[in-house]
Amino acid sequence: MARPGYYEVLLADDQIKVQLTATQRTGVHKYTYPAGEQNRLILDLNHGIYNYDGKVLWANLRVENDTLLTGYRITNGWARVNYTYFAISFSKPIVNYGFTDKEKSKYRGFWHCFNEYQNFPEMGGRKVVSYFDFADDPEGILEVRVGLSPVSAQGALAGLQQETGNLAFEEISENANGQWEDALSCLEAKGNDDQLTMLYTSLYHTMINPSVYMDIDKQYRGVDHGVHTAKDFTNYTIFSVWDTYRALHPLFNIMNQQVNTDIVHSMIAHYEQSVHGALPIWSHMGNENWCMIGYHSVSVLADAITEGLAVDKEAALKAMISSANIPYYDHTQEYIDLGYVPFDHSATSASVTLEYAYDDWAIYYTALQTGNKALAEQYKKRALNYRNVFDPSIGFARPKYADGTWKQDFDLLDTHGQGFIEGNSWNYSFYVPHDVNGLIDQMGGDNIFVNRLDSLFTMYLPDSYFEHTEDVTREGLMGCYVHGNEPSHHVIYLYNWTSQPWKSQYWIREVMNRMYRNNIDGLCGNDDCGQMSAWYIFSAMGFYPVCPGTDQYVLGAPYLPYMKLNLENGKSFVVKADKVSDKNRYVKSVKLNGKPYTKAYITQEDIMNGGELSFEMTSTPNKKRVFTAKEKPYSLTGN
Repeated sequence: MARPGYYEVLLADDQIKVQLTATQRTGVHKYTYPAGEQNRLILDLNHGIYNYDGKVLWANLRVENDTLLTGYRITNGWARVNYTYFAISFSKPIVNYGFTDKEKSKYRGFWHCFNEYQNFPEMGGRKVVSYFDFADDPEGILEVRVGLSPVSAQGALAGLQQETGNLAFEEISENANGQWEDALSCLEAKGNDDQLTMLYTSLYHTMINPSVYMDIDKQYRGVDHGVHTAKDFTNYTIFSVWDTYRALHPLFNIMNQQVNTDIVHSMIAHYEQSVHGALPIWSHMGNENWCMIGYHSVSVLADAITEGLAVDKEAALKAMISSANIPYYDHTQEYIDLGYVPFDHSATSASVTLEYAYDDWAIYYTALQTGNKALAEQYKKRALNYRNVFDPSIGFARPKYADGTWKQDFDLLDTHGQGFIEGNSWNYSFYVPHDVNGLIDQMGGDNIFVNRLDSLFTMYLPDSYFEHTEDVTREGLMGCYVHGNEPSHHVIYLYNWTSQPWKSQYWIREVMNRMYRNNIDGLCGNDDCGQMSAWYIFSAMGFYPVCPGTDQYVLGAPYLPYMKLNLENGKSFVVKADKVSDKNRYVKSVKLNGKPYTKAYITQEDIMNGGELSFEMTSTPNKKRVFTAKEKPYSLTGN
């Protein structure tokens, strides 16, 4: 049994009933043992969900009294040095305890004068597994409350006491459920059970990460591993930025503005603590993991500034420029010198060049807003570097060597060894979100561009191209379009810059029907910290942030007949599509607040002012609904 804030399961081997709930910084367990069963709890500080030998650098456990444990564990893994402190309280006293260290220490010092392993109140080692016995009682109930902290056991205990206090398990569970009800009430919708389950599951996913990473006194561990205090913001962690800059943070800028404001402040604090002077690439638990490519936190900051969040523009711009000019980070200096990353020095050179160019556009656009025209001009030139990896002879992105020659024996369909990461040239060649008009020119004009888009969604990709790729299966493909890999997420909306925008409306619904299903395997790939789900929510509403950093959301077609956003400013924004269905998937016309609307996008201001966006749906494409240059979405060149 599961619901937001509550989980229940029966451990079949021992017939122990397990009930779990949580607060922001604590987990609360309730175990019901069968009559006559020994009330024993195993506390394993060695293993974890993502486990391997040697992951735990050190674990320490203290028995403070017969109902309280404190301790910490330091692990080396995805977070290179992760400090997790804890405080654990029991609802009844310990009567016997002990531990073993599965990896015996080569040097024990003078600890040998104790019997450390039984009823000794301090335990330590690299592979610590401990046990605790409790007196039997008629009810057989043991409640365990666990507080966590990145800073200290005292911080964990303070959070435990403040957030759970004298509340009963049922009260804590009800509070957790109520908090999720409040959080999910930002969105109201109509649809069938499967559609609403998928929608609210997606909304729930977007609210899991990033997560709060600080004690109740606002102390947290920074990327320098020092202890800091978040004086005027809530500190967050888990920044899977390569994924989430695309839709999750833009969604927050509409529906969770205070959260995204705090996230931006957390990112700037990360930059200030970084010995590299870098905004987060992929960071969590006070560590930078350097996962994936680009410096996409600049996009998160640029988008927040454009959308009017309370961000210090000058401080943000300083951090953005620093992140874009770390010479030893993923061939940045070569990119600056040559205008592209050379394939002979980077196996993912073409992808890196394309993503750097977009990030540089984000800096350009922010510089414009601060009035720094010279800086804007510098980064505008860098934003056009995408052109340097487009081979005019084929009209696709292609890796280039340092001497200016193109890679030979080039395979447009292969993801491996061709200069790209988590995508092939067919997908990545559409990654120029900031200059779609320029991209169309690079590919040879409107007709060729439309034909390329059509082919992407309908061509056949042989199994040999993805059979060894994690998270990609035939079920996750639509032609050569791979929705489970984020570089493709904006591509469906690119038809809006062409002479055939109605094709977006067809393919969006196909993706939503095929790639998001109300089943245990209902996602076509890793949700990637909410990005897949944020795409779904935006597309269900009928628009998507193709180029975060602008204030524009490019129109598609709503998936549901009614959606209402309850905004933090007290206003509401309603999207209606009364007759929408799998058959009636095409947009005949649009009205904004009752007036005909002919643009291919709406703006942040349109949404935050509140009102109603209504779509008249039809079963056949409205081929007369083609956008003029002024009605098309933003493009760096050509508008």
